Amino acid sequence: MATGKINVSVDNIFPLIKKFLYSDHEIFLRELISNATDATLKLKHLTTIGEAKVEYGNPIIEVKADKEGKKLHIIDQGLGMTEEEVKKYINEVAFSGAEEFLNKYEDSAKDSGIIGHFGLGFYSAFMVAHKVEIITKSYKDEPAVHWSCDGSPEFIMEEAKKEERGTEIILHIADDSTEFLEDTRIKGLLNKYNKFMPVPIKFGTKTETLPKPEGAKEDDPAPTKEVDNIINNPNPAWTKQPADLKTEDYKSFYRELYPMQFEEPLFNIHLNVDYPFNLTGILYFPKLTNDLAQQKDRIQLYQNQVFVTDNVEGIVPEFLTMLRGVIDSPDIPLNVSRSYLQADGAVKKISSYITRKVADKLNSLFKNNREEFEAKWNDIKIVIEYGMLSEEKFFEKADKFALYPTVDGTYLTFEELQEKIKDNQTDKDNKLVILYTSDKEAQHSYIETAKSKGYEVLLLDSPIIGHLMQKLEGSKENISFARVDADHIDKLIQKEDTQISKLSDEEKETLKSELEKVIGEKSSYTVQLEAMDSDASPFTITEPEFMRRMKEMQQTGGGGMFGMGQMPEMYNLIVNTNSALVGEILATKTAKKKERLINQSLDLAKLSKGLLKGKDLTEFIKRSYEMVK
Repeated sequence: MATGKINVSVDNIFPLIKKFLYSDHEIFLRELISNATDATLKLKHLTTIGEAKVEYGNPIIEVKADKEGKKLHIIDQGLGMTEEEVKKYINEVAFSGAEEFLNKYEDSAKDSGIIGHFGLGFYSAFMVAHKVEIITKSYKDEPAVHWSCDGSPEFIMEEAKKEERGTEIILHIADDSTEFLEDTRIKGLLNKYNKFMPVPIKFGTKTETLPKPEGAKEDDPAPTKEVDNIINNPNPAWTKQPADLKTEDYKSFYRELYPMQFEEPLFNIHLNVDYPFNLTGILYFPKLTNDLAQQKDRIQLYQNQVFVTDNVEGIVPEFLTMLRGVIDSPDIPLNVSRSYLQADGAVKKISSYITRKVADKLNSLFKNNREEFEAKWNDIKIVIEYGMLSEEKFFEKADKFALYPTVDGTYLTFEELQEKIKDNQTDKDNKLVILYTSDKEAQHSYIETAKSKGYEVLLLDSPIIGHLMQKLEGSKENISFARVDADHIDKLIQKEDTQISKLSDEEKETLKSELEKVIGEKSSYTVQLEAMDSDASPFTITEPEFMRRMKEMQQTGGGGMFGMGQMPEMYNLIVNTNSALVGEILATKTAKKKERLINQSLDLAKLSKGLLKGKDLTEFIKRSYEMVK
């Protein structure tokens, strides 16, 4: 038997491990199973290249809980350790066994899937255990070793009687961590971190129903047998080649990742690159809602099939955090801060690659099956619009396949839209005015007015469309977006020929002051007198494009940059000076009748804009019935 001190640079590393190594104590199981996986994959590699003259077989990793004895066992059938290796890898904490292994077999071990974190990961056991034992036997013909440590720098090491190759780690669980002896807690952790580990993991047994023997009666019970309960899928879809997978395989894997999601994904993107970094994965476009906050952090990040996090901002471009799926890369460090990840060169390259891959996939879907792409547009547009706003390279690619639907259900690319409307919707200043609505029903009368002039109206209703329009106006020459209710249609697309007013300047001044007297000084309406077609609406309420857009952008995180605080409701009341009704209002001598005509006309304009509510609506209905009588 040998005793000694663990070679560490402080008197006692364990309080530091407990406090600083990992923020979450549950990580210990992930680390120990990662080490067991390493030991198994190393053995597989050594037998493959003829370095280890042993039978690899079908090794598994087993997790066993002994509730009464307050012990947790993690058992593998990997390469095990000799006494010298225990001294080196366990007692010299700062040394990484995986690092040495990879250096020694640098070329042949590149694709062996070794995680490379043996060393400090083992000591995470002391976050939940007051004592840890290792019983290990190497694949080499050497005696088994028993090592134990009670959380101080002192350890005991002696020969053991273990016959089978591999390592058993026994955790004597501390009183404040007995939750890790509960079956449900262990199952939850194994399912969270080890669901797709490359070596089968056993936790208990389960009952399997066997086929009935020939001649058995219908009401005879089917025979059963106890089998190993393997909790993981060692060969998940993302580890396979796209050519080996069918559409149903991708859908099946989606259900495996998200068992509580009942809607099918719209389509998937298979990632597979080995230069200048290693990365595999599958991303899915789910059906998305307009609630951006609900969508984020559904992508799971793995390192060599070990779950790391589902909080992937900084690794995945922000606009793609609304997607779902898996990304697996050995080039992403397991336990580092977010700020480190965002500054890491490999992570930045990974982020750029994913952006490009997603853009290429969307472009190919658009080109190969435009009809299907158009059918899915409303479910995927939020991701594409967000990407165009936040990633310049994505904007350049997406400009070719981003769609702009019209109120009539036609989908156009920007280039197609430009070509279609340039002759009719270019104003006197040679600016192309793109009309749009955010709500077909609420803005119906304004849409109809625009269509009567032969103008095309887009339906743009996503929560971030204001930001995107701003971006498009800044990046393309001589274009502007205007919502159909932002002004009278002749003002939105101003041509050379302007109408002549039937009213003199003096009459206009009189009319304006009478309108303002009835509407009130504190009104949110600014009266504007305009000469228009005599059959155009007498009163029209519009909301200035700039102010309204800034307010909407503020609500979706962006208005603050204009330093405008909470923006007020502001409307223009456009009065058609050529309307017969407006002429009648001006000519009416009775003050009461004049007031009634103004209020009725204003309420009709409010009703058309969806602004007539509550008490005002009740009084309008009552007044309208009186007029009918």
